[in-house]
Amino acid sequence: MTLLLDTHFLIWITLDSARLRRFPWLGQYLPWTVSPVSLLELQYLSEIGRVKAKLPEFTDALLQDKRFVIDEVPLLRLVREAFAFDWTRDPFDRLLAGHSTVRGIPLCTVDRVLVENHLLLPVELEA
Repeated sequence: MTLLLDTHFLIWITLDSARLRRFPWLGQYLPWTVSPVSLLELQYLSEIGRVKAKLPEFTDALLQDKRFVIDEVPLLRLVREAFAFDWTRDPFDRLLAGHSTVRGIPLCTVDRVLVENHLLLPVELEA
């Protein structure tokens, strides 16, 4: 595991979004790590109409895609780590930052709050 994708990156990759052109280095981190937290966030975004994802079909396809590894971290460890991240009110961001911290791997995100506050980012995003 070398890089944890935030939910935006997971969506962009699965949709082959043009936004990925800004991140040509992303492929060097294959396979990408995905947190179950992102799957829950996708469900939430789907329920409020922000994304169109058919779950659990999306999750099933993700499990079969060799580009991704879903990393299960004990929930209590994530929550306890997330307690420290009082710089965000977003529970998904807190848990993703916690996942990154527990595993000691960079979180690949463009979320401004995460980029400004989380200590583990890919070197390409720190510049």
